Amino acid sequence: MGDFRKSGFKSEKEGPTSLADPAMLDKIDKLFACNVGDYIDLPQIVVVGDQSSGKSSVLEGLTDLPFPRDSGLCTRFATQITFRRSATRRIAVSIVPARDSSVDHAELLRSWAKDMEILDQKAFTEIMHEANTQVHTVMGISNEPSQSKPFSNDVLCLEVCGPEQEHLSVIDVPGIFKRTTQGVTSKADMQMVKSMVQSYMENPRSVILAVIPANVDIATQEILEMAEEVDPEGQRTLGVLTKPDLVDKGAERAVLDLTEGRKHQLALGWHLVRNPGQQESSDPKTDRHALERVFFALPPYNNQDKDKVGIPALKIRLQEVLATHTRREFPKVKSELNRRLKTCRSSLANLGANRETPADQSKYLIDVATRFQEVASLALDAKYWGNGIFDQHSNLKLATLMVNRSEAFSKMVEKMGHTYQFEAGIKSLPEPLVWPPLESPFDQETGGHPKLFPTRLNDNHEDIEDILCDNEALGLPESQGILAWLTEVYRASRGFELGTFDPSLLAITMKEQSKKWDSIALGYISDVATMVHNFVTQLLQLICPDERIRNGLTSLLIDSLLERYKKAVAQVEFILQVERSEKPATQNHYFNDTLEKCRQKRMQQVMSEKSFQDCSHGTVVRLQDIMSHHPMSNIEHTVQDLHDILKSYYQVAWKRVVDVVCMQAAEHHLISGPTTPLKLFSPAFVGIMTPEQLEEVAGEDPRQKRTRKQLLKEMEDLEKGKKILT
Repeated sequence: MGDFRKSGFKSEKEGPTSLADPAMLDKIDKLFACNVGDYIDLPQIVVVGDQSSGKSSVLEGLTDLPFPRDSGLCTRFATQITFRRSATRRIAVSIVPARDSSVDHAELLRSWAKDMEILDQKAFTEIMHEANTQVHTVMGISNEPSQSKPFSNDVLCLEVCGPEQEHLSVIDVPGIFKRTTQGVTSKADMQMVKSMVQSYMENPRSVILAVIPANVDIATQEILEMAEEVDPEGQRTLGVLTKPDLVDKGAERAVLDLTEGRKHQLALGWHLVRNPGQQESSDPKTDRHALERVFFALPPYNNQDKDKVGIPALKIRLQEVLATHTRREFPKVKSELNRRLKTCRSSLANLGANRETPADQSKYLIDVATRFQEVASLALDAKYWGNGIFDQHSNLKLATLMVNRSEAFSKMVEKMGHTYQFEAGIKSLPEPLVWPPLESPFDQETGGHPKLFPTRLNDNHEDIEDILCDNEALGLPESQGILAWLTEVYRASRGFELGTFDPSLLAITMKEQSKKWDSIALGYISDVATMVHNFVTQLLQLICPDERIRNGLTSLLIDSLLERYKKAVAQVEFILQVERSEKPATQNHYFNDTLEKCRQKRMQQVMSEKSFQDCSHGTVVRLQDIMSHHPMSNIEHTVQDLHDILKSYYQVAWKRVVDVVCMQAAEHHLISGPTTPLKLFSPAFVGIMTPEQLEEVAGEDPRQKRTRKQLLKEMEDLEKGKKILT
């Protein structure tokens, strides 16, 4: 075989139109060229066979390319051979990287390409077989297993164009072999080739051209077994029987049973070809087509359907099969490409913006921080209609949670915060609390009300539990005994005062009467801190789904968050210290008003016992009854006065404590102040992060970088494919 400039695949049929749709077939070839076949199955003809099946001779006959043949291995990689009609003659050679190629290897392969004017046997043999050629070098193929690999998953592409060419595209894969060659191949190489062949055959849109020697029992042919595994119904397998000239005399009937459909039926049928022998191939004067015509003109093959024998008929059959198969699968390819592209875009979107440089990382985190602050602002303003996130996550309604907890705090201090019920106060137990009580013994005398109540209404978050107070079970106020207690305190601390008591006695009794404030107030601020931290962590989880970035942000924020929570707790401790340990004081006129009302009520209770109804003046008391002597000891008088003063001051103090704790500790330090935890993660915070911090928090890990590169490459290839199909 000589100069390839005057040879190639030419249709044996004359006529103005081709059997195939060149435009459609050309699109499929272009999809292969831009690697779309790595992501979706494309229609193709795959030529498979054992190492000694005569596959190379069949390909040579089909393509007029001088495929190398020797006693050793021939092809070390898959080869896609495409013929297409064009106004100018051109032979282009390129390499398509394997799907699992590294980025550097893929770029090296794509950069290698060449155009050839002549593709004679010497040049083609160098490309396909000889070691140390450019193709073998860039693919990394070597005959020395210790140095490199003997086979490659990369694909060599040969594109032959010319005015006389008819469109055909076939993929030749290395022949499977059952014996290794010492120093050249190993059992691992044997398995690799088999897996490579299997992967091409498994493509549900591939037509399998199974090349099998006619002079062997087909039941022993591994390639046919592999075809049956992937195509059990034989709908896409075309069998090619070679070497009929080597079939023993009298055994031809087994061959005819296959071609005539009596045994091992295939939907695409069986085809017979007669390849030149070794000696005939070495003679440049050999005309393989003439050899076939003579051979198939003799019995027992002379009565065979002419469409089922010979290379020229096989060329036409392949063109028909490829055209029909492509026409049937083409709409499916378009649909699957669009679906794959949509999935690829979605996967890439889930990775977020590219975060390779510090600028990219900062931009990404600023976007996350901006969205965080937008939602936080809506949550604090109770504008829950502004974002659908609140409909799905009610625990992000921070303003509502805060108001409810503050109200519960106020009621808890009012109803449960004192040690003793005041004498003129509520005689019965307070109304049931709105928060769930701790499990505790029940006091049967109180009608089933629990004897204990909890100071915490929320469970701690594990991130901040070390700085918050524990949940405590506190007892209800003593319903009786306040005067006895005050009498005991007075007796234990009185001096030489007459008709009054030492001012320090008010501080002593106030500290005891308000001793539950510490636990209640610290429980309240701990709950608020927990609600805020739950808000921060859950909102971060929702707006930053990348766990690695979220964990990095949390690690970076947690120290500053803890400091702000500690400040709120410290503020509560400071308020309690002032209220309970310092000398009682108030400028609130409500103290005097309450004290006067207490005294008036006490006098009213005494006078009401001596009152009577007068028709003209209503309820009246005689003047002498008012002036009558009411004997009372100095201690009783002082204790009653102490009780009234303590009660009046307590009424002022508990309301003041509740307001100050809510406003200064909770609102200012945790909710709406300038340095609350909610305002920590902001664009300004991201702006002062160092490059090292940006990389640690927002930098992509190696696996994610690889995934992004793969998705970008896939999307680029699929976008090219989409343009080809439009």
